[in-house]
Amino acid sequence: MEGASMKGVLSHLSLLEVQARSRGSRPQQSQVKELKAKVEALTVQRDQLKAEIQAHKNLQKIRQSKDKQCADEEEEEMDEDSESLQMLRLMARHTELKDLLHAHHLIGGYDTVKTRQGKGVCVSVATAYEGVYLDTYNLEIDLKPKVRVSRHNIPPFIPLNSLAEQNDMQTDMRAFLDVLTQHLNAFAGRKQQLKLVKEQHKSVEVMESNVLCSILVLMFTVPKERTAVLCTLDYTDHTRCLPTRVHSECEVEQLPKSPQWTENCRLLQETPVHRALVTMKKMGTIV
Repeated sequence: MEGASMKGVLSHLSLLEVQARSRGSRPQQSQVKELKAKVEALTVQRDQLKAEIQAHKNLQKIRQSKDKQCADEEEEEMDEDSESLQMLRLMARHTELKDLLHAHHLIGGYDTVKTRQGKGVCVSVATAYEGVYLDTYNLEIDLKPKVRVSRHNIPPFIPLNSLAEQNDMQTDMRAFLDVLTQHLNAFAGRKQQLKLVKEQHKSVEVMESNVLCSILVLMFTVPKERTAVLCTLDYTDHTRCLPTRVHSECEVEQLPKSPQWTENCRLLQETPVHRALVTMKKMGTIV
């Protein structure tokens, strides 16, 4: 009986040991799977980098052969009819054009295309805000017999004629285009801010705005007083995305004059409106 009892105890201990080992091996197996997945991902990444490096080396060879006028010798090593060679040629041309375009913008150039056999040019002005490209506007400018804008798609509320008069296009077209770009980018920025307010801040009601986005009236709800505050943002400088004046009104007369709301007005005047509202909500001044 003692032998049978001892045998049963040993069997039970053996079973517990097996269970403990199985429980301990599961996390190890999981870690092994994760490590294998990481190894596979790194291997794929390594292969992609090798392919990119090889492609850049081939591109460099093609560009060097073009500069030295030795393209024939380089092309003997590659199949003339191969798709890879044609693709590399296109990539080399694309890289060259990108470099030229980058240099063009570095010197403050504008994208232009000749029209009417050199008697005019079409100028494109792209607008952007916070790294996002928005609308592109075009002007067709006559160069002969006199420099003037013949056609364009500039919004009618942008003072194009006044800007052309203030900046003599005959002697300094660059100054005219620079000022026009300021107006267009500022308008695009104000318009984008209004869009972001409507998308990101549903509790803030847009009471009024105009086509130029130079006036913006917002209604806030103050959580403690449970009252509404009307806030007017006035963008009198049409070359900027920030308001030149911020004014608040409320039934509780002392509220707009409080230090907190004075700080809110300063924030709205110095920060893009959609970002300022995020800060005001974090501070608990609006719902």
